[in-house]
Amino acid sequence: MKKIIFLGALGMFFLGSCQNHSGTTSDEHSHTAAEAPDVHDGHGHETHGGDEIILPPAKAQAAGIVTSTVEPGRFQQVIRTSGQVLAAQGDEQVAVATVAGVVSFRGRVIEGMSVRKGSPLVVLSSQNIAEGDPVQKARVAYEVSKKEYERMQALVGDKIVSEKEFAQAKQTYENARISYEAVARNHTEHGQTVSSPIAGYVKSLLVKEGDYVSVGQPLVSVTQNRRLFLRADVSEKYYADLSSVSSANFRTPYNDKVYSLKELNGRLLSYGKASNADGYYIPVTFEFDNKGDVIPGSFVEIYLLSTPTEDALTLPRTALTEEQGSYFVYQQVDEEGYMKRPVTIGADDGERVQILSGIHPGDRIVTQGAYHVKLASASNAIPAHTHEH
Repeated sequence: MKKIIFLGALGMFFLGSCQNHSGTTSDEHSHTAAEAPDVHDGHGHETHGGDEIILPPAKAQAAGIVTSTVEPGRFQQVIRTSGQVLAAQGDEQVAVATVAGVVSFRGRVIEGMSVRKGSPLVVLSSQNIAEGDPVQKARVAYEVSKKEYERMQALVGDKIVSEKEFAQAKQTYENARISYEAVARNHTEHGQTVSSPIAGYVKSLLVKEGDYVSVGQPLVSVTQNRRLFLRADVSEKYYADLSSVSSANFRTPYNDKVYSLKELNGRLLSYGKASNADGYYIPVTFEFDNKGDVIPGSFVEIYLLSTPTEDALTLPRTALTEEQGSYFVYQQVDEEGYMKRPVTIGADDGERVQILSGIHPGDRIVTQGAYHVKLASASNAIPAHTHEH
């Protein structure tokens, strides 16, 4: 009887051991499944489960998402600085006061308005001024000198006046005539009219309504805006690199557009051999065609292009998104799947950015609409996607 009880207890012990072993095996299988590494989808990309961003082609097209294949190419090293757009010599002239008087603008004269050559800009009135009306004074001087000249002309043949006296009278008459014709040409009943010296745009008004001006004082600056200067102020530490600078891009503050001097028929004029007296900067000057939307006098951000680099990987600036100082791009892994990739950036020419790490040749990267993909990744409404073929 004791033998039967012993065998029964031994059987119960082995049965419990088998059940424990089975539970352990099941647990191990469960952990193995949870910790399974990422698998590949057949396209050479890891699926990563919920890390993948799903955006159907129809929605991607509606959001304006554009992708491009990464290809090595030529990229120029960049010196990033600031500077100013200036009017080119000969493309800007100033209307000056031809007589002394009080300023009154002819009609509506405002900065930026278009003017033709000879368009009236300012009227200078000399009424109620102690010196008198300069036009009337010039007319009186002219008429008196003319009578004196004609009188002597009749007497010089009879030797009543000397040749020297006649020559002096003629000189006085000619000077008075030239002076009177110069001021009388643009004289009206309201005063002396000053016209635009060239066709173009009013750049700046140098006087105000009611100001008193003297002869030769600048009144209105007019620019044609056909050719402009781009002056970059470069730190002295880049002096050794200036000899390799060939062109530049620049960004304006009023439309955030990047302009390329190559597309604007630009050329390098010169770069300074010493820093200016106002600071530790060396001027680098370019000349380019104005397409009509660049404002002379504006301060701009400049990207000087120097030594070229071959086989560089670059992306448009629109491909990058930034999060707390780190940069990311979105790689398209299949028709509707995208993956977020961290990248290390290098030089930036205002249009394209050099990518030092994070992408490879042949990768298909979102170049437009990256923020729409970013928003899609943050949406909880988008389900996880797997690749089962």
